[in-house]
Amino acid sequence: MTQQYVGAIDQGTTSTRFMIFDHDGAEVARHQLEHEQILPRAGWVEHDAQEIWSCTQDVVKGALESAGLTAADLVAVGITNQRETTVVWDRRTGEPYANAIVWQDTRTDKIAAVLKAEHGDTICHRSGLPPAAYFAGGKLKWLLENVDGLRDDAEAGHAIFGTIDSWLIWWLTGGPATDDRPEGRHVTDVTNASRTMLMDLESLAWDDELVEILDVPRQMLPEIASSSEEYGLTVADGPFGAEVPVAGDLGDQHAALFGQVCFEPGELKNTYGTGNFLVLNTGEEIVRSTHGLLTTVGYKLGDAPAVYALEGSIAVTGSAVQWLRDQLGIISEAAEVEELAASVDDNGGVSFVPAFSGLFAPYWRPDARGALVGLSRFNTKAHVARATLESICYQSKDVVDAMVADADLDLKILKVDGGITANELCMQVQADVLGVEVSKPVVPETTCLGAAYAAGLAVGFWSSTDELSRNWSEAQRWSPTTEESERAEGYAQWKKAVERTLDWVE
Repeated sequence: MTQQYVGAIDQGTTSTRFMIFDHDGAEVARHQLEHEQILPRAGWVEHDAQEIWSCTQDVVKGALESAGLTAADLVAVGITNQRETTVVWDRRTGEPYANAIVWQDTRTDKIAAVLKAEHGDTICHRSGLPPAAYFAGGKLKWLLENVDGLRDDAEAGHAIFGTIDSWLIWWLTGGPATDDRPEGRHVTDVTNASRTMLMDLESLAWDDELVEILDVPRQMLPEIASSSEEYGLTVADGPFGAEVPVAGDLGDQHAALFGQVCFEPGELKNTYGTGNFLVLNTGEEIVRSTHGLLTTVGYKLGDAPAVYALEGSIAVTGSAVQWLRDQLGIISEAAEVEELAASVDDNGGVSFVPAFSGLFAPYWRPDARGALVGLSRFNTKAHVARATLESICYQSKDVVDAMVADADLDLKILKVDGGITANELCMQVQADVLGVEVSKPVVPETTCLGAAYAAGLAVGFWSSTDELSRNWSEAQRWSPTTEESERAEGYAQWKKAVERTLDWVE
């Protein structure tokens, strides 16, 4: 019998990739393309949804060609995506009404402030989310209020909304209706829906009161499905060139939790990407945070009960390294930051808090802005580089401490994944800052792997989560090398720096 594979589309903040995995969860092929970051004014971050769809088509074809495979070799395709990024488009033509508003965008701060003042408790209890510019519902409300003709088209049933997963599934399964085929499937999964401020955590359905509070025409919203089921088949004239089941859909951090096989309550992972995202499995129990974390859906497999999670979202981590490269020019490639930071023994008294989009968990301070503090004539770009890596680790500690408090957690090990885990200095600093073991899997791209796992489970390629757990193996581990007093001193300096970032903007 010919060997078969599962594919996964990972549509991220800065790039899109398609990866192919075998039954052991090993990578077979990948292709990846970056897309433009559109920054029309301070605090605004946009993407061209059509460019993302074009990149998606190209990476699918590129990965299949590089592996010498065709769609016939794939049993299913999963999708994982940058969450909260908001697209509205015309279902008659497939044309977006505006650029997608990216999760990092802060233009809806005032909308979020009004929602918090007038309906904060209701929104937080129903959706698990505090009103904030981060989430998709406020972005959709802004578009409805600011794009000419959009509300009329929405009320007429022409304009539809989705996060990036919905946009891609709609196109993959048909796009606009034609004489020859029906419209593509307008659907999202529970994990992405749980990031909108519009879904009720308990019923896993769009909440009538939340939809009314945000003044969103209900017919714009996609159908909510589980994270692992067949949503439809790719069309023959699409990038796959044949019919393949689209059968997995998870927001990127939920996919990473799944790819890290954190299937038991109390298991925690940290994904290092554009931002950092720590997610803790809380089982079938909804744990409502009192320490600045988000309550969210971890995943839902078919008809099985939903698995919930606590999440700490950090806006700027890997993108802080990109800032050193693109805006400051002190490195020419992101990978150079490790060697530069390692050229000094410590940060030389420098702390960097990259609050470019305000501070997310556990602070939720949109008034914060980035600060580089503690500078003296002695300091060099190497100290700035080291402080940048430390900022990634200290922001993660802020969230870990909140999780320990919320879930009464005794953390022994932190599972890590994502691009920055290739930076061994950063991972050692993370172990030292937390005082716990840090473990990286053999397949570090667990976001893509999680989407593939969800799709493969839906079509029976894998039989159970137990089988997936047997695929996981450790590639590297970092152990703490610092004393408690040293950790406390470094963290105190960090907290002092955080205070300097607050109350910077109205």
